[in-house]
Amino acid sequence: MTQLTAPRPDVATAPLEPVRRVRVAGVFVIALAAVVVLAAVHLTQGTSSVNAGDLLRLAIGQGTDNSANVLVASRLPRLLAGVLVGLALGVAGAGLQSLARNPLASPDTLGVNAGAYLAVVVVAAFGIPLPVLPAGGVAFLGGLAAAVLVLALSSGGTSGPTRLILAGSAVAMALAGLTTLLLLLFREETIGTFAWGSGTLVQTDLNAVQQMAPIVAIGIIGAMALAAKLDILALGDDTAAVLGVRVRRTRVWITLVTVLLSAAAVTLAGPVGFVGLVAPVLVRLIAPLVPGLMRHRVLLPLSGLSGILVVLCADVVLRAILGGQAGVEIPTGIMTMLVGAIVLVWLARRYRDSGPSRQASGGTGSGLRSLRTFWIVVVSLAVLLVGALVFAMLAGDAFLRTGDIVNWINGRSGRAITFVLDQRFPRVLSAVLCGAALAIAGATVQAVCRNPLAEPGILGITGGAGVGAVIVLMAVPTAGIWLLSGVAAAAALATFALVYLVSWRGGLSSDRLVLIGVGVSSATTAIITFVIVYTDPWNISLAMTWLSGSTYGRTLPQVVPVALALLVLTPVIVLARQEMDLLSLDDDVPRILGVRLERTRLVALLCAALMTAAAVSAIGVVGFVGLVAPHAARALVGGRHARLLPVAALLGAVLVSIADSIGRTVLAPAQIPAGLLTALIGAPYFVYLLWRTRTTKL
Repeated sequence: MTQLTAPRPDVATAPLEPVRRVRVAGVFVIALAAVVVLAAVHLTQGTSSVNAGDLLRLAIGQGTDNSANVLVASRLPRLLAGVLVGLALGVAGAGLQSLARNPLASPDTLGVNAGAYLAVVVVAAFGIPLPVLPAGGVAFLGGLAAAVLVLALSSGGTSGPTRLILAGSAVAMALAGLTTLLLLLFREETIGTFAWGSGTLVQTDLNAVQQMAPIVAIGIIGAMALAAKLDILALGDDTAAVLGVRVRRTRVWITLVTVLLSAAAVTLAGPVGFVGLVAPVLVRLIAPLVPGLMRHRVLLPLSGLSGILVVLCADVVLRAILGGQAGVEIPTGIMTMLVGAIVLVWLARRYRDSGPSRQASGGTGSGLRSLRTFWIVVVSLAVLLVGALVFAMLAGDAFLRTGDIVNWINGRSGRAITFVLDQRFPRVLSAVLCGAALAIAGATVQAVCRNPLAEPGILGITGGAGVGAVIVLMAVPTAGIWLLSGVAAAAALATFALVYLVSWRGGLSSDRLVLIGVGVSSATTAIITFVIVYTDPWNISLAMTWLSGSTYGRTLPQVVPVALALLVLTPVIVLARQEMDLLSLDDDVPRILGVRLERTRLVALLCAALMTAAAVSAIGVVGFVGLVAPHAARALVGGRHARLLPVAALLGAVLVSIADSIGRTVLAPAQIPAGLLTALIGAPYFVYLLWRTRTTKL
C-alpha cells in the first residue's frame, strides 16, 4: 500500500530549533487574551435572564443574590469545565501525536475516549455508585487498555496514518457497540449518559471540577517533565537511544500521562470529540512563523491553550446560534466533533502518495481456489442460509415448530401463529437481503480501494444514508418507505460525491479516500446525534436503536427497495468483475489493458453507495458486514470477483440473519439490535486482521 507522506520538514527538525522567546511570548499572550475574551462571552450565555450587565455589576460588588447564584451554580462550573477539558485534551493530543509521530493521533483516533467512556458506563450499568475520583480511575483504566491495543495494532502509530485510523476506528466501534448495548439493556441505571457520551459541559456544581483539576495538573506536570525527551524522540528511536533516551520507558510514561489527561476530561464532561486532534494542529499551522514553537516545552502548554479555545468557541457558537436551552440539551462535543472531522479531512487532503504500490486487496488469503472448492463453499453456505432462515422464523420471544411454518405457508395456521409469523417474515427477509447488499457493497469498495480493511461505513456512505433517513424520520414521522429510501439514497450519493471529489488530487488516492471517508463518517455521526437530540431529546431509545441497526417493526413494503437494489445493481457489479480483478492489483496493469480507471471506479462506488443506502433505509446503520463477509469469502474461494461476490453475499446474509435471530431471542422479550451484534463480531475480527498484518503496509 502506498505510504502517505506530507511535506512536513518540521516533524524531524523543528523540535530542536532554538526558541525565539519574544515571538513565543507574543503567541502565548495572544492565546491567553483570546481565552479571556471567550470566557467573558461564555459567562454571559445561559438559560436565565441574567445578562452581561448583571454580571458586570456583580463584579464591582453591586450585583444581586440571584446573579451570584446563577454565576456560581451554573455558568462558572460550565466555564471551568470547558477550560479544564480543553486544557487536558489539548496537551494529551500533542503528546499522543509526538508519541506516534503522526499528526492524526489523538484521544479519539487512538480509542482512548471510547475506552474511558465504556469503563464508566459499565460501572453505571451494574449500579455501582462511584464518586468523581474513583470514576476517573475507572476511566483511566479503560482508556489505557484501548490506547495500548490501538498502538500495538498500528506499530506504535509509526506505520502510517491509514493503519492508525483504521485500528482506532475498529477499536472505537467495538467499544461503542458494547457501550450502546449496555445503554439499551440498563436504561434506568444509565439514564442521561447518551448526551454525556457525546461530551457535555453541563455541571451542577464545582465539585467535579475541583476534584479533576489536581489530576489535570499532575498530568500536565508529567508531560512537561518529558518535554525534552520528546524533542529527542522526534528524531527517531535509534537516534534517541544513542543520545541516552530510554525510548521504551519514555513511550510508556507519555502514554500513561496522556491517557490520564484524557480520562480526567471524560470523567468531567464525557468524550468531547476531536479536541485533542484540532488543538495541536492549530499550533502546527503557525509553527513556520514562530521558530521554536515545536519544542515540546512550548508545544504542550500552547496546545492546551488551543484546546481551551476550541472547546469554549464551540460552546459559545452553539448557544449563540441555537439559544441557551440548546446548550443544555445539545452536547458541546457534537460541535467539536464536526470541527474535528473537517480538520481530519483537511489533513488527509494535504497528504500525497509516495513509495511503492500497495498489495492487492486480497492479502494473504486471495490465492486462486479450485472450482470444486468454490461449489462446495457455495452449497455449504446455501444450506447454512436455509438453516439460518428456518431458525429465524422459529426463534423469538415465543419458539415455534417447523410444522407451524408449513401450516403458515399453506394458510392453515391458527390466528396466533399467523400473527407471529406475519411479523417475523419481513424481519427475516430484510436481514437476509440487507446482509447480502452490504456484503456486495463491501467487496466492491475493497476492490476499488485495494484495501482489504475498507468498507462502506469507513468511507462515510453508511453514515450519509443514516443522516438522510434520520432527518426524514424526525421531520416526517409518518413518511413512507419510498420517501425514506429516496432521501437515504440521495444523502448516501451526496456523501459519496463529497468524499470522492475531496479525495481527488491529480488522481484518486485510495489511502486519501479512506482517511477522508473516516473524517466524513465522523461528521455524519455527529449530525445524526445532533438531529435526534435537537428534534426529540427524549427519544434516546430511537436514536440508539437506529444507529445500532434493527429489523424491529419491518414490513414487506420496506424490504422492496433493498430487493430492487440487489436486482438492478448486482448485475452491473458482476459485469464489471474482471475490471475489479484488475483494479485490485494496481493502477498500471488496468491502464495497459485498456480499462478506464476513473469511470470503472465511479460506477462501482456508485453501485456500492446505492446498495448501502437501500440497506440503511431498511434496517438502520449496520457495521462491519461489508468488511467481514468479503474478507471471509476471499479466504474461502480466493480473490477473483466472479467467485468472491456470490460467496460474500451468502456470508453477509447468514451473518445478519443469525445476528438478528440471536438479538431477538437471547434476552426476549427485550431485543438487541442486529447491528450491535455484527459490530461485536466484526470489530474483533477487524482487530485480528490488523494484528495479523501489523508488520505489513496497508
